[in-house]
Amino acid sequence: MTFDPNEDDQPQGVAEWVVTFGDMMSLLLTFFIMLVSMSEIREEERYQLMVEALRKRFGHDTSVVSIIPGPTSPRNSPVEKLASMGRARRVDTMRGGDRVRAPVGEHPRVRAIRTADQRTLGGEIVFPEGEWELGEANERVLRSTAQEIGGKPQKIEIRGHTSTLPLSADSPFRTHWDLAYARCVKTMDYLVKLGIDPKRIRISVAADKEPKHINPDPLLRKENPRVEVFMLDEMVKDLEGTADEREERYSEPPPGARE
Repeated sequence: MTFDPNEDDQPQGVAEWVVTFGDMMSLLLTFFIMLVSMSEIREEERYQLMVEALRKRFGHDTSVVSIIPGPTSPRNSPVEKLASMGRARRVDTMRGGDRVRAPVGEHPRVRAIRTADQRTLGGEIVFPEGEWELGEANERVLRSTAQEIGGKPQKIEIRGHTSTLPLSADSPFRTHWDLAYARCVKTMDYLVKLGIDPKRIRISVAADKEPKHINPDPLLRKENPRVEVFMLDEMVKDLEGTADEREERYSEPPPGARE
């Protein structure tokens, strides 16, 4: 046996690129295993848990809440109830999903009426100074709004406003509050006529205390006497009765209770 003085300089083991290649193949294998596992999930609850875990691991904890599918509410989001209004929240997502009409995303003509923390969607109608009848233009806006917010479980608020101008001497109303309320009632009656469940509706009145514009421009001030119709993040069933009564009402009856 001869001694090779350069033996220590010879490369030992496998080449470095083989290690990198092996890591890549392991990651690909894991990725495809995850895809297969997702395709085999039949329980919506388990699928929801997996989606939330991925979202939490990779960030965007609240920004992508609207794309989580299924009827199960997210557990770690401060806007969990708004997920029901998301553009991609669809039933049977694992089998292709259903295209649904939703108040955000797919129909850009729907406007956000109020911003900030209270995320609201709906419509707005403007009244001539001192008037409370709807008129054809406002009825047309309400018909479009009703198509977008109809058939959903959230509460709807109808909020009445007036301008800051004094009421005319021949006005049938004593105060701006009365005028704003009359506008809300007319709006509510028309929405109910269009098929909106009265249980979903809540009336609130701001009168002249929340002007849309404080700019002295008279054209802008004409938008102050208005009624806003917007969908809240409150569910109708969550506001009926106490927590114990709701649990009893919506829980499954015990076996034999229907017999």
